[in-house]
Amino acid sequence: MTASHPLDSGVLAPAPFSPHLGVAAASDPVWRNRFASLGDRFYTRLQAQPLPDPIWVSRNRALARELGLEEPWFASQLALDAFTGNVRLPGSDPLASVYSGPQFGQWAGQLGDGRALLLGEIETPVGGIELQLKGAGRTPYSRMGDGRAVLRSSIREYLCSEAMHGLGIPTTRALCITASDAPVRREEIETAAVVTRTAPSFIRFGHFEHFSYTDPPPELKARADFVIDSFYAECRAAADPYAALLQAVSERTAHLMAAWQAAGFCHGVMNTDNMSILGLTLDYGPFQFLDAFVPGHICNHSDSEGRYAYNRQPNMAYWNLFCLGQALLPLIGDQERALAALESYKTVFPAALQTRMRAKLGLPDAHPEDQALIEDTFKLLARNRVDYPIFWRRLCAFTPQSGHDPVRDLFFDRQSFDAWALRYSERITPVNRSIRADLMLRTNPKYVLRNHLGEQAIRAAKLKDFSSVESLLQVLQAPFDAHTDHDELAGFPPDWAAGIEISCSS
Repeated sequence: MTASHPLDSGVLAPAPFSPHLGVAAASDPVWRNRFASLGDRFYTRLQAQPLPDPIWVSRNRALARELGLEEPWFASQLALDAFTGNVRLPGSDPLASVYSGPQFGQWAGQLGDGRALLLGEIETPVGGIELQLKGAGRTPYSRMGDGRAVLRSSIREYLCSEAMHGLGIPTTRALCITASDAPVRREEIETAAVVTRTAPSFIRFGHFEHFSYTDPPPELKARADFVIDSFYAECRAAADPYAALLQAVSERTAHLMAAWQAAGFCHGVMNTDNMSILGLTLDYGPFQFLDAFVPGHICNHSDSEGRYAYNRQPNMAYWNLFCLGQALLPLIGDQERALAALESYKTVFPAALQTRMRAKLGLPDAHPEDQALIEDTFKLLARNRVDYPIFWRRLCAFTPQSGHDPVRDLFFDRQSFDAWALRYSERITPVNRSIRADLMLRTNPKYVLRNHLGEQAIRAAKLKDFSSVESLLQVLQAPFDAHTDHDELAGFPPDWAAGIEISCSS
């Protein structure tokens, strides 16, 4: 979300130096900055506000290699300064983009990158990738905020974006975190940090809403054409390219929601400005992976009405798509055609969720009774408030002939579990055991970023001990592997974890 905390000039004094152009090196990224070509109606060019005495918190070397960033450059003082916002990399074109949309269901008007700065787009072995600094200072869209991010929230976003990537869930990613002792006021005084995010594009539903509610074409058309030509080329050949775009985005979003629900992931702030036009998980604020399976769980302490509870996420995604459809209506022209484009969500989402849940159950082939088995599994987990990640991981070793079953130990209603286990045993009996086990072990992670794990890493990081961040990054990037030297990260949450409250404050 855009920061909304009052500026305290006594605490947030500017750093005693100004941004300057970095010295080019042979391994500097090569930029092409396509977003900037849209024109200044879409953004404001500006420089980051520097932070004093930055340090590395963590560098995502695996991602750096994928992007073709050489290790000596990525470890350099220039990279540290650039990814803190203290220098501008040659060829980059920093800007903050403008968008609009509702907040918790109520139209909020103009929003925008209140604490994010798009450096530009670099050429990489995997295609064009945008780099964005989150927490690099105030922008014209900060809405009374300070434009900063704090160490706490930056660590959470850094780790969770990589955790989601490790799970195979579409997401923005995080290249590094830098930190400074510069104070930032939230509920209490915290310290500043900057997380560098990467994605093919950070364009959101709200980017389209902004121009549909202010001055539709030609800006709305320019935005849609840019997205189609850059990311949805197949839509250009359709009879109505803009309706085809809406349908394609609806289907990508449906697959994303299926992935969230199957993984037990709660986003917490599914406003349209947090919805990616590419179907990526975007903006990690008050997120949570479920501990106990509680379908109505609300992970965001600020969400007093439970609008974005876990079990409401699929419907909220459709609501957001409907808003996108309204925004694109001036281009589509026909309301019925727009509604027809949205209809695909209603068929793609349940089919995608069933596919993922069958895999979690170890069922390589679809049978007519599978949907009822899946629904009854969810009901059984909810009645017993079973730990969601541990249930699925233990189920990987389940056999119909097992005596003392560690899966059964998770349930207080043993009779209901026994009835379910008998039914499940009958379903998996024809399935080759090694095929089933392999499918389940590739689908049910041993490690997820539980709230208490993030909290422990944050507490250590506040004391300048970043080893827990590094350990978590290692296991979360390969969450299905055993990592037997980190078994403690796969256990039940401690009792105090239930008291962790995560809000929109970051």
